[in-house]
Amino acid sequence: MTLTQKETTLLQDLKSQEQLCIDKYSKYSSDACGSKLKDLFSEIKQTEQQHFTTVNQILGGTVPQVGGGSQANSAQSDYNSQYSEQDKQKDKFLCTDALSTEKHVSSLYNTCIFECKDTNVRNVLNHIQKEEQQHGEKIYNFMSQNGMYS
Repeated sequence: MTLTQKETTLLQDLKSQEQLCIDKYSKYSSDACGSKLKDLFSEIKQTEQQHFTTVNQILGGTVPQVGGGSQANSAQSDYNSQYSEQDKQKDKFLCTDALSTEKHVSSLYNTCIFECKDTNVRNVLNHIQKEEQQHGEKIYNFMSQNGMYS
């Protein structure tokens, strides 16, 4: 598979964003006050690492297969946590930034999907974008269940 210059540039941008996500979720997992939020950030970080690897493979000319099953339905998760007001505000800040990041990354995937000519690449990127949206849903659900989303 040969990528156009535009596809290569867009995929390099995605790769950079995925690395930023990995770095953020790693830091946020250690910085979070609540154990459930630490676990959520660690879980998302692992998926972001898979995304990074997939984008890197595409840049190298290989279109990997993606699994049919996405992450579990996040609407089912119990994220209720007990917080002091100070810890709640700290975790709210982390969640707000993470949610903003997921919105941005999903938007970048959307642009790249429309610009890719190869159907298989589009399908892989669409799969990743769906997982990014699921990350956003999980973060939203955490915030909502803990009175952090207004």
